[in-house]
Amino acid sequence: MSSTEPPERYWADRPVLVTGADGFVGSHLTEALVGLGAQVTAVVRRVSGTQVTNRLRNLPAPAVAALHRLVHLDLAGPSAVTVLSGLEAATWFHLAADAYVPASLEQPASVVQTNLGSTLNVLEAARLSGPEHLLVTSSSEVYGTQPDAITEQHPLMPATPYAASKVACDRLAWSYHHTYGTPLTIVRPFNCYGPRHVYDAVPLFLAKALRGEPITINGTGAQTRDLTYVADTVEAFLALGRLPGTGEAYNIGTGVDHSVTETARLVVELTGSRSEVRYGPPRPGEVMKLQADPAKLTRTTGWAAKYDLAAGLAANLEWMRENVERVWPTRS
Repeated sequence: MSSTEPPERYWADRPVLVTGADGFVGSHLTEALVGLGAQVTAVVRRVSGTQVTNRLRNLPAPAVAALHRLVHLDLAGPSAVTVLSGLEAATWFHLAADAYVPASLEQPASVVQTNLGSTLNVLEAARLSGPEHLLVTSSSEVYGTQPDAITEQHPLMPATPYAASKVACDRLAWSYHHTYGTPLTIVRPFNCYGPRHVYDAVPLFLAKALRGEPITINGTGAQTRDLTYVADTVEAFLALGRLPGTGEAYNIGTGVDHSVTETARLVVELTGSRSEVRYGPPRPGEVMKLQADPAKLTRTTGWAAKYDLAAGLAANLEWMRENVERVWPTRS
């Protein structure tokens, strides 16, 4: 069971490490941890501009200023194990990944090398430095198409090179727990959306609708996704972080799936847009149904999603209205 301490007491002054801290979910998790008083070491991709200025893409400046430490690092590079193993933290959240699925269709070797290499380095560093708990982020994509709600016991059937890379990371993490006793949890989030997310269907649909441009769906639109608002996903990460690292895997999802067509039409209705919903060629490796069964997570931690799709889209829309031109500049 999870710690019985209130979250603010559990995380207050706790040394925590987050990889991918400037990514979509990682930035929200880091911001939440800082808000709870954790001493957060944020590991971000080593890019010359941000390394000099510390101006990050997603993590807000107040959160950056409140960090215990900001580390710029190529997680898949040869220095990663040495650097990470020298960072003292009790809880590690590993979220860094090349997560853009279409990229894996065109550059599979790069995506696989980045995801597997970075996860191997994180696991090796954890083996050497011994954090109390390491949470390794997998993906719902590891399951492929399944006919019913997916439990953690469903077979892993990756449909794309990205999904296969996450299966490899998922099973590599389990092997470190089994072989070395590394205290870890495997986290399998279903499709997450919300502020700061700039790719995948929901943000693209919102951006198109706000501009009254056609919304194009790959394939028939009958494919379904369990869309989970980022605030709910972060709450699940925080709940799982308070567990002992017993090598278990947990799904994060609402338990309800929506077709891509239904999602597009809801976006059009929510925005009052005149955007036309169109259909294009299917994407290679398309997963036709992803629906979480989050019963294990709920049973173990008490977590339950607070946002249904309509509420989550409405919250996402507020951010999108303010940022659409910055993120997707209008082409002249």
